[in-house]
Amino acid sequence: MQVILLERIAKLGQMGDEVTVKTGYARNFLLPQGKALRANNSNRALYETQRADLEKRNDERKADADKIKENLDGNTYMLIRSAGQTGQLYGSVSTRDVAAALEENGFKVSRNQVNMPTPIKVIGLHDLTIILHPEVEATISVNVARSEDEAERQAAGESLTGRDEQFEHEAVDYEGDDVDLTEVFENEDDAEVAAEEASDEENNA
Repeated sequence: MQVILLERIAKLGQMGDEVTVKTGYARNFLLPQGKALRANNSNRALYETQRADLEKRNDERKADADKIKENLDGNTYMLIRSAGQTGQLYGSVSTRDVAAALEENGFKVSRNQVNMPTPIKVIGLHDLTIILHPEVEATISVNVARSEDEAERQAAGESLTGRDEQFEHEAVDYEGDDVDLTEVFENEDDAEVAAEEASDEENNA
């Protein structure tokens, strides 16, 4: 379907552009949300008569979004969730969860404004983009942890996913003839590589 954009749409075009989109996308989103008009002669004429008002309204919304960005950009929000020893969540953090956390802190945004390609399924610090306006975005960090104490440790740079502990367990001192490297590493190929590296280090010492 051919439509006339009434505002800038990412990856589609600028206000006033005529673009071709999927019919479902136009009928279910662009047209009912007032973001576009069907491209026909009457709507082209209508757009021209409303162009000045549309541009003024867009400038006002952009200015409001810029003000919100000043207070939102760079903030970190803590979400406490249950997770296993490796940091895998029992469930996930969705765009709805992030929008709710922002609203609790005084920022009214919809879940559609949270740019999250996939739900968060592991604890840690996750950077997300909040789309405040087609031309204004803010970046926030979501600190997903099992407790406030863990959130503070993550904020300080500590990894709590369990991977570091696993690495430390695997990276034992394997110098000496009595160590069976296949018990340290998951497969024989890794053991052989480690043995060769150890031998090289010994020869170069």
